[in-house]
Amino acid sequence: MLTRLKTKSERKLAKQICKVVLDHFEKQYSKELGDAWNTIRDILITPSCWQYAVLLNRFNYSFELEKDLRLKGYHTLLQGSLPYYPKSMKCYLSRTPDRMPSERHQIGNLKKYYLLNAASLLPVLALELRDGEKVLDLCAAPGGKSIALLQCAYPGYLHCNEHDSLRLRWLRQTLESFIPQPLVNVIKVSELDGREMGDAQPEMFDKVLVDAPCSNDRNWLFSSDSQKAAWRISQRSNLPVLQIELLRSAIKALRPGGLLVYSTCTLSKAENQDVISEILNSYSNIMPVDIKEMARTCSQDFTFAPTGQECGLLVIPDKGKAWGPMYVAKLKKSWTT
Repeated sequence: MLTRLKTKSERKLAKQICKVVLDHFEKQYSKELGDAWNTIRDILITPSCWQYAVLLNRFNYSFELEKDLRLKGYHTLLQGSLPYYPKSMKCYLSRTPDRMPSERHQIGNLKKYYLLNAASLLPVLALELRDGEKVLDLCAAPGGKSIALLQCAYPGYLHCNEHDSLRLRWLRQTLESFIPQPLVNVIKVSELDGREMGDAQPEMFDKVLVDAPCSNDRNWLFSSDSQKAAWRISQRSNLPVLQIELLRSAIKALRPGGLLVYSTCTLSKAENQDVISEILNSYSNIMPVDIKEMARTCSQDFTFAPTGQECGLLVIPDKGKAWGPMYVAKLKKSWTT
């Protein structure tokens, strides 16, 4: 009976996969990723094997919850820790596709944890946030990375920007659910087109995160509207142009000596390595920062595909490590132009 139910539910999930998107990915990614694509594809099209990490909220910490996670066999992210891994960030991973229930949003009550794809913490950690720094999260909705940044340090000023008004509402609610009021006072939320931020606030920030709009591989595969999906695929080649423009704006907003991290949740080379190569080729004052050490430290929890870049990592979904896709690149603005 259980097997029959399982097969039925798997059939139901299989039906939801958008063939237009899968065919497109099949062509592109089998070429770009070779044999690794077969495993990646099998995980991406099987949500029942996806894993969810539990990021504890230090502003409403629960010892009982942490104890419970340990008893269930969860372990902390990055057990072989990075030199700049903050003690205040506590993220628990399960080796199985165990999913905690999401907490409901209640006005005046802070949530105890945030569920996320563990790979999305790598861009946050790469930023090496320190207390008192001025930080820009340029494309901040739904707010998971902003929440994670605040688990790492107390910034002097955090600017969360989101151009899309619906997503902006989601961002505001996320911040309200996790961050206490006194800290909310050092957070500015804006609805600016990210491409204008550099001109609006030149050389204002110590650290900038550009978690760019991209071909969201996981979501696109389950598009319920195949016409919309086909339109998305046809428009896909325009995304690198937007991503480069956002990075140019972020570079203007970054002070000399500051760090910039670029991330996407796609496997696409055109939106990842090619975008960063274009930026490095067109700026003499933007330097790549080697993050290979992060890959070495994280290899227990994540599988990485070669990117050909010292400053870029690509997390690919793998059996028992169903995290990603997540591309992370780290850059520094030098003092000389």
